[in-house]
Amino acid sequence: MRIRTLAYAALTATLTAALAGCGASEPVPEEPAATSTGGEGVTEYPLTLDNCGTEVTVDAPPERVVSLDQNSTEILLSLGLEDRVVGTASWTDPVLPELEAANEDVPRLADNAPTYEVALGADPDFITASFGRHLNESGVATRDRFAETGIETYLSPTDCEGDVSINGGGTRTHLLDIESLYTEIRELAAVFDVPSRGDALIADLEERTAEALDGVDAEGATVAFWFADTRTPYMAGGYGSAAMLADMSGMENVFAGTADDWPATGWEAVVEKNPDVLVLGDLQRARFPGDKLEEKIEFLESDPLTSTMDAVKNKRYIALHGAEMNPSIRSVDGLEKIGEFWKEQDAG
Repeated sequence: MRIRTLAYAALTATLTAALAGCGASEPVPEEPAATSTGGEGVTEYPLTLDNCGTEVTVDAPPERVVSLDQNSTEILLSLGLEDRVVGTASWTDPVLPELEAANEDVPRLADNAPTYEVALGADPDFITASFGRHLNESGVATRDRFAETGIETYLSPTDCEGDVSINGGGTRTHLLDIESLYTEIRELAAVFDVPSRGDALIADLEERTAEALDGVDAEGATVAFWFADTRTPYMAGGYGSAAMLADMSGMENVFAGTADDWPATGWEAVVEKNPDVLVLGDLQRARFPGDKLEEKIEFLESDPLTSTMDAVKNKRYIALHGAEMNPSIRSVDGLEKIGEFWKEQDAG
């Protein structure tokens, strides 16, 4: 990778010269691992990670990172790395309010996925992505293509089962665990040599999760998560991030038997399952009909078929931003909103 520090290069040259002058009986000191010159000085470099079946090696903290997804971007900003982020993409919602100042001067390369040329134009030395679709032939570019230019890539563990990318064409076989998100935070914190910031972020998310779920009793209520599209709605399947939210809060996902994260289905199937609660994606974009919350509610309550559901009749809606329904630090925001809904139900 081409982000080796000058100090490390100078050290290598010095040791090479020393080796040339040593006799066969002279002790040769081992070359120490390079460490960060601008972070906490804890990570030892080169650092190698097994990332979704791809070996990722960094020689020093990246100086110029491009994040291909909002989820990844908000982790980087939460770790205080805004001065390293030279481009972001694929946004579904405004940045978290507490990260607005950090994000203010970060270039947005595209609202959706950028082209390879645009991503490369930011002159990155590291690429992060939350979803594997960006790192395949039909996406921004393959990991091998980035590697040919000396750029390492990192894919969120939330998108991986072993060496298979779920969003890149694979299928989940077990429920997503929030520990995958914590692994992503720890590994990115290690890559950028800010491990204590990663530990602090994880501790905060764990504390908030415990508080959000404290006293919540969903009593096995059934739920459906609707992400987008009024024509062929994308509803949460049984193993992805939304299913994880249902499981953690004690609700029963009515599409639990579906392996895909967000399968497109028909309204007849949704109405037949008649969930007690509908979690509605409030997306601040205009990609599909019904992206925004008010459009979803208007459709549900005016359509002759969907208006017959108990959740619609009783207006039992939980509104979550798109990023809160994807595996990200906002998953905890989603849990807080779900917990608040059930606490209000109990109080009522």
